[in-house]
Amino acid sequence: MIVTDTKLKGMDDIKNELKKAGFGGELKDDPATLDIYSHDASMFELRPKLVAAPRDGKDVERLVKLVAANKKAEPGLSLTARSAGTCMSGGAINDSIIIDFRQHFTKIEKVTSRSAQAQPGVLYRDFEPQTLKHDALMPTYPASRDLASIGGMVNNNSGGEKSLEFGKTEDFVTELKFVFADGVERTVKPLSKLELDKKMNQKDFEGETYRKLFWLIEKNYDRIKAAKPHVSKNSTGYNLWDVWDREKQIFDLTKFIVGAQGTLGFVTDIHFRLVPKRPHSGLLILFMHDIDDLGEVIPKVLESKPATFESFDDATLWLGIKFMPSFHKMLGWRGVLRLFLSFIPTGLRFWRGIPKLILMVEFNGETEDEVRSKVHALHSELAKHRARYEINGFEEDPTEGKSEKFWVMRRYSFQLLRSKVKDKHTAPFIDDLVVPPARLSEFLPKIRKIIKKYDLFATIAGHMGDGNFHIIPLMKLEDPRDRRKLLPAMKEVNNLILKYGGSLSGEHNDGLVRGPWLEQMYGKEMMKIFREAKKIMDPEDIFNPHKKVDATWDYSFGHIRDHF
Repeated sequence: MIVTDTKLKGMDDIKNELKKAGFGGELKDDPATLDIYSHDASMFELRPKLVAAPRDGKDVERLVKLVAANKKAEPGLSLTARSAGTCMSGGAINDSIIIDFRQHFTKIEKVTSRSAQAQPGVLYRDFEPQTLKHDALMPTYPASRDLASIGGMVNNNSGGEKSLEFGKTEDFVTELKFVFADGVERTVKPLSKLELDKKMNQKDFEGETYRKLFWLIEKNYDRIKAAKPHVSKNSTGYNLWDVWDREKQIFDLTKFIVGAQGTLGFVTDIHFRLVPKRPHSGLLILFMHDIDDLGEVIPKVLESKPATFESFDDATLWLGIKFMPSFHKMLGWRGVLRLFLSFIPTGLRFWRGIPKLILMVEFNGETEDEVRSKVHALHSELAKHRARYEINGFEEDPTEGKSEKFWVMRRYSFQLLRSKVKDKHTAPFIDDLVVPPARLSEFLPKIRKIIKKYDLFATIAGHMGDGNFHIIPLMKLEDPRDRRKLLPAMKEVNNLILKYGGSLSGEHNDGLVRGPWLEQMYGKEMMKIFREAKKIMDPEDIFNPHKKVDATWDYSFGHIRDHF
């Protein structure tokens, strides 16, 4: 029984009411716990008042019902989901109640060669070995694959190095268990029009939700479809354009939930589609000394249909070399020694000049000969360009042997920045832009010019095939002079991205950092539709406030960390 007629006087009352209602998980509000949950991987800080670790779906239902029932009396009450806390946009922090799914929602329930079912607190590094036992892969893992949870991947609509070939997380979620705003856990999956009509005729919150959402999308169908960004990957706004398909007569609410950053309700269980893991891979490395050559190189690479097309810049390279001993935690000391020795022949090439960009083009195949022929064909195609090349060995595991050094640099660049550059701190505020790959040769020099204008030391790494770049400046955010750079630099970068027909976020989502700029990207009318859709799903506004459609820069700026 949830209290609705007694004014709650603080978190002690909330804890008592939850226990009376049968809540079986942990409830913590000690200073040390609240300190830990005040931060994610972003540059923001919000100190919660309570951290709740639900034991099962019923506990999540109890939390939602309590907050919904008392929201009017206590307007500051809200709930934010969190698993691994690796969100770079500030999506996993809140000043009210954090729901920690990492403690108990950690079951990998079923894995076959084609599908998997698991809970949101499962770490991807624990999930992948189970799929590989079936020669299968969930290929949308982010660069933080060793740290991230699958729940975070779903809520941010993550992508990564394999998105060029396979797409994003939204393309692999087939079914969810989801706690709605009325505090009831239900199954969400694609529905035929007949199944949708049956849902809409229900006389409950679920029926009302489907009914209102369908008519909102149907009434604004053309506007919503036209609002979809023309880029290969996007994690901004709400993915309404893929919810209702008139042609196929399919209504898929999972498309709205994936990438919503927990602002609509809470995912408690996930069904994924898997793909076969190719047994062989090979990597072609391009050392780019002249970015102007990208205009010719990128189309040639994309024509060859690689599995992966990644890149990182000279700043990332130097950081990786400087802090190479730090990799012992991931690779062991033998691995670090092997990594160091593998760099010797590559380093000899750099006597001719350090490349501005290192491009990584990976091909997969069923046989070694198949992969080898793909790599050599592209190598021949690009021979007339001035980039330097290194053809790596063909291993079943592309993180071993000659290719290892490049994958280590690419995947762990952000972790290096966070942990090893002590006088400055990572400030991921222009960290996830997307522009059409064909425009990169024009775009990249202009973005570098903005970085130089504001005197920012920043690494640039990304998914070249998608035009998706992660630019991570290092700043002293406790210094007012550096803080004053954030707004003008962000505005210039946003204007440049939108000028080139891009998206403000390809993978890391909106949160506190990009939510305030959604109207600039989508316009006032589309923002009204986003807000109405959010209101349908979350009528009491209890889920993850100040992200997405109710974000403002004044609020976000007021919660930038001032100590590290």
